[in-house]
Amino acid sequence: MPRSSMVDLKSSYRPIISYRPLRPADLDVLEQIHGDVFPIRYESEFFQNVVNGRDIVSWGAVDRNRPNGQNDEIIGFVTARLVLASESEIGDILQCDSSRSGQTLVYILTLGVVETYRNLGIASTLIREVLKYASSIPTCRAVYLHVISYNNPAIHFYKKMLFKCVRRLHDFYFINGQHYDSYLFVYYVNGGRSPCSPLELAVVVVTCMRNGFKAMAARLWKHDDKSPKWSKCKESWGLIRTTQTKRVLTPEDSGCECV
Repeated sequence: MPRSSMVDLKSSYRPIISYRPLRPADLDVLEQIHGDVFPIRYESEFFQNVVNGRDIVSWGAVDRNRPNGQNDEIIGFVTARLVLASESEIGDILQCDSSRSGQTLVYILTLGVVETYRNLGIASTLIREVLKYASSIPTCRAVYLHVISYNNPAIHFYKKMLFKCVRRLHDFYFINGQHYDSYLFVYYVNGGRSPCSPLELAVVVVTCMRNGFKAMAARLWKHDDKSPKWSKCKESWGLIRTTQTKRVLTPEDSGCECV
């Protein structure tokens, strides 16, 4: 079998990339590319589940311009799984009630592109397919994934795709006898979002307290205005006027933006 990773794209070559679901005929090439791309070895059962669609959704990229009958051989892929939010590791960082029955998430399992086909926007298109799929599910609140801590190109890629790095997991991976940390990335869909950070919550609390004091002071000024001494004071109208025209900030105005 010709190795996909050995394809030589000359400067004059123009690939024609199209996308489709993975299928059983892709099994051998899928295993080969996983072996070339990832330091982790996956069980054969994983690949069987992918190509047969057993609890895993997938998309493959193919180059329709490849010769010698290779125009339907995958040169990139993404695999993902739909999971219950209540059973996931990020249920605690979702602002929505993850314990509610039916709340779901999409977990990206693997993403890879043959080396000679990189920097053509293939990985970005594959991720957009996942995001579109997740957004089409009314109960889905986020797409999430793990990236090994030393994979700087992948970290940059997901940030460019507007994923949020929400957590660092120590010793998440164990590869060749060594532990590695992982970053947890999340992309929120259908109104899903994380709760505010402690600092942002403190800003909201302080703002609400300030608004409460302002409202109380305004009521006191209004009450005192009814007494004779305030009715004779030329400065009283100005004081009350200033209080009434000040904009009372709400938590939405406070600049609290959850990430």
